[in-house]
Amino acid sequence: MPQTTKNITRRDLLKTGAAFALTTPAIVPSTVFGKNAPSERITLGVIGTGGKGTGGMKNFMGATSAQIVAVCDVNRPRMQNAASIAKVPAARQYTDFRELLARDDIDAVLIASPDHWHVLQAKAAVEAGKDVYCEKPLSNTIQEGRALVDAVKKHHAVFQHGTQLRSQTSTRTVCSLVRNGYIGDVKQVSIGSPPGRATGNHPPEPVPDWFDWNLFQGPAPARPYTPWRWNRFKQIDNLASWYFISDYSKAGWVAGYGVHDIDLALWGLGITDEGPVTIDGEGVFPESGLFDTVLTYQLNFTWPDGRRITMTDTGRNRHGVKFEGDKDWLFCRTSMDASNRDILRTRLKDTDTHLYESKQHEANFIECCKSRKPTIAPIDAAHRATSLCLAGGICLNLGRKLVWNPVSERFAGDDEANALLSYTMRAPWKL
Repeated sequence: MPQTTKNITRRDLLKTGAAFALTTPAIVPSTVFGKNAPSERITLGVIGTGGKGTGGMKNFMGATSAQIVAVCDVNRPRMQNAASIAKVPAARQYTDFRELLARDDIDAVLIASPDHWHVLQAKAAVEAGKDVYCEKPLSNTIQEGRALVDAVKKHHAVFQHGTQLRSQTSTRTVCSLVRNGYIGDVKQVSIGSPPGRATGNHPPEPVPDWFDWNLFQGPAPARPYTPWRWNRFKQIDNLASWYFISDYSKAGWVAGYGVHDIDLALWGLGITDEGPVTIDGEGVFPESGLFDTVLTYQLNFTWPDGRRITMTDTGRNRHGVKFEGDKDWLFCRTSMDASNRDILRTRLKDTDTHLYESKQHEANFIECCKSRKPTIAPIDAAHRATSLCLAGGICLNLGRKLVWNPVSERFAGDDEANALLSYTMRAPWKL
């Protein structure tokens, strides 16, 4: 495309008529025209079309100017369902995400695959020049997360983590009040997050012809097929079963769900680069069956200045994040609560710290794809919150207190714990 087309306007495009249409692709990515694109739309590919993927896709379609131009999933019927919703033709439906990323008419991707795929797919996307909206948790290991942070920064990609609670008014209000000292000095944050799930043993079954089992497993160990390794079942509250299998989710529900709450705790405390120095806790794991990640648990993350985040299952703490100040306490998740509810009506002063405001998570990502500004849940925050959850998972698996160095991202004097910061991926996959 000649340099002069960068400033083309919608009016110019209409003037050229059919002759211009014959010489340009049917879908024109915004990168061709820059901020003056005739449609001002970001073209989006969707990788992973399960509940989160299709739900996120609908959010993009309803709340943003994004145009869904391609979909990808190892489950063909599920992919075809998403394609029908977004009116994506068969020629732009893929089983292999690499084929989708090879398209030069895609500006950005929504990644909503299982945890063990997040980093490989997101890293390949930014290396292909795409911006990335990635569902939580960011990574399956801390080493993977660091590799993605480096790749996003190297390629100057816009990145949004799927911790959408940051885009809710209730959480921003509470975190703002905490950050500005309206409940006094906060030394303790208590989190209640849902427990894991257990199931029995499930015998191998033939692989359906509409499911690419090898590509689903990807870097994970090769295992016999059973739908209990990937599908949703009412026996586990219609959650995806892979959340509770360490082949695909190393820390289980502690990271798969708890990252939302850890992220809010860090946001309210204003913790950026520094990390905890000790991690201790205990957990109960299934004694048998296919699911092998933690069920109930308690974790304590302690900082050098004495601040502590305690994270437990909801059998021990209310579901959400409670900031305990030396004057009052504040609570948030999808709603707000306080020891003194008058605090919730506090209006911030001009001199106070005002947190990033986003009214809708997907819309924020699209706006930032256009402006090239940071999103409300950028890569550093995603890695920081996910790393705590993953380190907590290592602590629970080993059953002992760990000393963490947040700068080197290593455990002090503990080779066994450090060995769990990464894993050997199944060939041919690698970071």
